[in-house]
Amino acid sequence: MAKDNQSDTKQLAESIDKLERRLDMIDRRLDDIDSMVSAAIERVMSQPAILLLNCPNCGKNIEISLVGVKKPGV
Repeated sequence: MAKDNQSDTKQLAESIDKLERRLDMIDRRLDDIDSMVSAAIERVMSQPAILLLNCPNCGKNIEISLVGVKKPGV
């Protein structure tokens, strides 16, 4: 009976450690994504970005310009 409890406790501890490692990995990935999105936003804010699309129905070209303005001192 005591061996079963020790075995269960050990498995629970291993599961918790595995969960902690996974949470840390997710946290690092989210930090990386945040950095990439922030860099992209800074780029858009500092210079115009132009999207050129082709309409699948009529075949006309559609141009979408994204222009941002940086606040002074930021």
